Parts: sequence; structure tokens; C-alpha cells
Amino acid sequence: MTKQYVIRTYGCQMNEHDSERIAGMLEADGYEATTDEAAADVVVLNTCCIRENADNKLYGALGNLKVTKEQHNPNLQIVVAGCLAQKDRTLIQERAGHVDLVFGTHNVHRATELMAKARANGPLTEIWEEASIEDAAAFPSALPAKRRSAYSAWLTIQIGCNNSCAFCIVPSVRGVEISRPVSELVDEAGRLAAEGVVEVTLLGQNVNSYGRDLAIAARKAGNDVRLRPMFADLLRSVGAVDGIRRVRFTSPHPKDMTPDVFAAMAETPAVVPHLHFPLQSGSDRILKAMHRGYTANRYQERLSDARATIPDLAVSTDIIVGFPGETEDDFTQTLEVAAASEFDSAYTFVFSPRPGTEAAEMQDQFCDPEEVKDRYARLRTVIERSALAKHRARIGNVEESIVEGPSKKDPAVLSARTAQNKLVHFASSPLKPGTFVNVRITEAAHQYLRGELVEVTGRAKHKTQIPLLNA
Repeated sequence: MTKQYVIRTYGCQMNEHDSERIAGMLEADGYEATTDEAAADVVVLNTCCIRENADNKLYGALGNLKVTKEQHNPNLQIVVAGCLAQKDRTLIQERAGHVDLVFGTHNVHRATELMAKARANGPLTEIWEEASIEDAAAFPSALPAKRRSAYSAWLTIQIGCNNSCAFCIVPSVRGVEISRPVSELVDEAGRLAAEGVVEVTLLGQNVNSYGRDLAIAARKAGNDVRLRPMFADLLRSVGAVDGIRRVRFTSPHPKDMTPDVFAAMAETPAVVPHLHFPLQSGSDRILKAMHRGYTANRYQERLSDARATIPDLAVSTDIIVGFPGETEDDFTQTLEVAAASEFDSAYTFVFSPRPGTEAAEMQDQFCDPEEVKDRYARLRTVIERSALAKHRARIGNVEESIVEGPSKKDPAVLSARTAQNKLVHFASSPLKPGTFVNVRITEAAHQYLRGELVEVTGRAKHKTQIPLLNA
């Protein structure tokens, strides 16, 4: 009988792409995807240590899998991968002895090899301390992948991060920044286009510092090169690939954002007019404590430059409420910057200490939970007000969108995504995901738009994919 697998993904886009890699390797090894854990030969939990309650979610899932293994499927192989595996190492098998394999972020490319080794020899933990530029398999895109979408794909341009944000553990679990050469990325975009992919998202922990390490290496080798990031060049190159109609990227860092990136976005038709621009706080005092490397004024200047350069730009952001030491005055400054910035949307988070980060050691400065709860609600009011205003301004526009599939609530309604990354719902007969349509916007809410189909502008040219599971 064919072997079967389940992959459950926690966390960010990088984890989602890692799960696609693991799925691709498993299918190359003869496995088929299933949603039935009781019938699976292997269940992989690809973990995150950034999200709140990550540990609880993992051990809750492992508890359920223990029951499944004991009562229904004694041959089930349980695998824990990802950032929490990298951070906690041997602790996972100490707390959950029924786990068969633990491996980290730097040896995902050995997933099936390690599964076979653990099945033959017993429980195994393997963690590599860091990836290497010489090891091409360390990059997500160097491996076969079972993508969540047939028309849209991640394109990993860089792994690791050289920043030291006080609240973030990514550098500890993903390592230092390593960039892939432009030629490799352009070639991969071309291969994706040949498979029917029309939209790529350039993925990295700090995309706009892309290429700085390549320039340093070239300078050390004796080449006369400028020591600068190459992200703007990459945007232009990938945007010129035949068949790629949309190029997105996530996530940039405000301290590294330069005018040439805005110019490349404006001048490259395939690069979408959407910028995710993490603010985190509007207080200079808190930004300094976070080690963000910019002030609120500098952030707003760069945001103004972006909007002046890129027509019809939509801007989203990240904001943390209740960072250690945040006062009411600090929070008021965040509200003021958020209101002035008029964001289209925002991912807002209540600060949660992540073991291993500097901020987690600031217990004596932790904010009162009730105050933080109140601040969070006030921030959401500001964000939703600006989002609704931005969306109402689009009523009457005809916007080209990519069909994502039927609405979860009504199969007679399709959901699509505009170039500005806005979700739009419209009534239609079935259309294949990846189809381009023009939709006239008729209604607006703060999280989505509604519209009416005007015309189909491009048919999807791909096979339907079976999506992976998000935890």
C-alpha cells in the first residue's frame, strides 16, 4: 500500500515554505498526502517559536498524537521540525517520549533521510547549528515542493537574519543572513512560470538587506563591487521573467529601506503596489529598547517617500502593544503614528515574552495585562478606521484580481486578491484558482471588499494542488 503523510504547519511564511519542501521530499519518496492522522505513516509538526503559546500548541498536539499512536496506529511515526525544534532540541523528546524524530531549521533537506534512520534505529534528534552558503540544499527552493497553490509560489531569496530585535528569536533559530545569487533566483522564477505560476512572493527574514553578504564575499575575493544590498536589482530581474505577472515580497525592515527599492517597485509593472512595512512602535524610546534602528519620524519619512513614488500604494504593518516598559505616553505616540500613517491593514500583537530573547528577561518592566488589553482595543479602533476609509475609497474602481477559490461561507461567491493584497468577494460561476478577473468594487468593510465580475482577463494554466494543513 502507498505510504501516507500529514504535515501540520505553525507560524510564518518561511515555515509554510519549509512544509512545502518536506511534502515535496515525501512525495518524491513515494508518500501521498492524507488528512487522516490515524491512517498516516508519518505526521510532521512543523513548529514555530515566535507565535504566542507555541509550546502549549505543540505539546497539546503531541498529546493527541500519543493517543492516536497507542490506540489506533502503533506504527505511526511522529516528527517535530521547525523553529521550536531548533530552539528546544532534546527537550521535546524528554517531555514527549513518543516522538520519533526531532530536526531543526538547517537540516530540513535531510527530512526523509532522517525519517528512515529513525524508523530503522529508534528515536533521533538532529540539530545543525547553522546553514552554509556552500550547502545549496539549505535553501528552501533547492528542493522539490508540494505547493499550497498551483498559481502562486514562495521564492526564498535569503535565509537567516543579522538584526538583534529584542523581542525576536529568529536569528537564534534561523542563523545569519545568507543570500542566493540573482541568477539562481531568476532561473527558478522561470521554471515556476513554466509550471503555470503567475505570482511569486520573494521570501526572507529581512528581504531588503538581500545581497549584502554576496557583495562582501565578492569584495573579499578581490572584485571591485559596491557594498550595498541588491534587492532593487532583484525586483527588476524577477519582475522581467516572462509569465510572472505579480511579484510580492515579505518582509522588509524600515532601517534598510532605500529609494532605489521604491523606484524599482514603481517602474517594474509586475511588482505589486503593496508594501508591508513593520512599525512595531511609534515611541522612539520603545523603538530604541527594541533595537529597531530607526525613529518614528524616520519611519514616517520613508513611508511618505514610498507613497510619493509608487502610485496607488497599499501599506500594511506590524505593531506590538505592551512591550516591556511601555508607558501610556509611549502608547499614545504609537496611536498618533498609526493614525497619521493611515495603514490599509495591520497585524497587531500583544507582547508575549519568547524565552531566549532579550525582552523576555525584562520581567520587572512587564506591563499590566489589563492596561495592555485596553491599549490593544484602542489601537484596533484606529487601524480599523483607516482600513475602512482606504477600502471605501476604492468603491467604483475596476480592479484586476486573482481568483483564490470559493468563499468559505458561500460556494456561489468567489474570493480573489487585488494587486494591493486586498481580499474581494464577488458572485460568479466557478472559476479556476489563478484566473485573472476584473472586478468592480461595490462595497467595503475594514477587512475585505465586495464587487461584481466585469470580465475574465486571463485563464489559469495549471493543475489543481491539494493544500497542506495549517495548524
